[in-house]
Amino acid sequence: MLPIDSTNKLSFTRCIRDGDLVIVYERYDNMKAIKVCDGSVLENRFGVFKHSDWVGKQFGSKVFSNKGGFVYLLAPTPELWTLVLSHRTQILYIADISFVIMFLEIVPGCLVLESGTGSGSLTTSLARAVAPKGHVYTFDFHEQRAVSAREDFEKTGLSNLVTVGVRDIQGEGFPDELSGMADSVFLDLPQPWLAIPSAGKMLKQDGILCSFSPCIEQVERASETMRSSFTDIRTFEILLRTYEVREGKLDDFQGDEAGSLGSLGSLPRKRRQRSNEGSNVRETTGPPTVMARPCSEAKGHTGYLTFARLKCLS
Repeated sequence: MLPIDSTNKLSFTRCIRDGDLVIVYERYDNMKAIKVCDGSVLENRFGVFKHSDWVGKQFGSKVFSNKGGFVYLLAPTPELWTLVLSHRTQILYIADISFVIMFLEIVPGCLVLESGTGSGSLTTSLARAVAPKGHVYTFDFHEQRAVSAREDFEKTGLSNLVTVGVRDIQGEGFPDELSGMADSVFLDLPQPWLAIPSAGKMLKQDGILCSFSPCIEQVERASETMRSSFTDIRTFEILLRTYEVREGKLDDFQGDEAGSLGSLGSLPRKRRQRSNEGSNVRETTGPPTVMARPCSEAKGHTGYLTFARLKCLS
């Protein structure tokens, strides 16, 4: 996950080694994480790829199969790991994750507490944000999920930055030995209001708490609990809209757009009447142009992010 060079510094320009984890990129919606093992092969629709051919190449390299097909070998960044990890639970995606890290003011060296490890999507990004000297303590009440997450962090090389614990934070709170040490706390719990008092005890003065909830009723109750010990309480909903940018003819693009709008219930466009038979007027088409439009499969609501800052003692 965090490739280290010979000087023990973070580097994505170093060469791929036997045993490294790489993201094999076939196309934007088809990627997989693979551990490089000398003697192993990857078989897909593009042919057979020998792992031995990957060793010594830089991340980002284009490699070819026995049939001439190709894939790209990408560094396993947290952004890509979020797209290829095994889903043991619902996960946070890049838009929410980036917002969380920014508003929790997480920088290298921070100590962060997380409750609700789940599939480890957010945890992976938190680990990169606090590296190289910070630490993330993450807890899940489900033992098997915690074990699987711990294995993932070993696989991605983050085990020195992340400690996984099995604990019911809603019922027991965070461990007392972490009291007053956390720069920020993140909660992804069905009843976050039960864990908020404990989270407040864990935070340093002026520390920040974030609670992720899918339902607005959870937000309302959590916010009410925060009022006694926290200030600057704010809730956000992040909606990401992706655009498709491609080259094509204007008529073709408008035709595609009409089809996508029609699928949403709008009235279908009338087909353009073709030139009459026998007409000596030729249809003219303009040159290809680059067009942009919203993707038809936009992501909708994921959840609400509620942030609050611990009140300073006077």
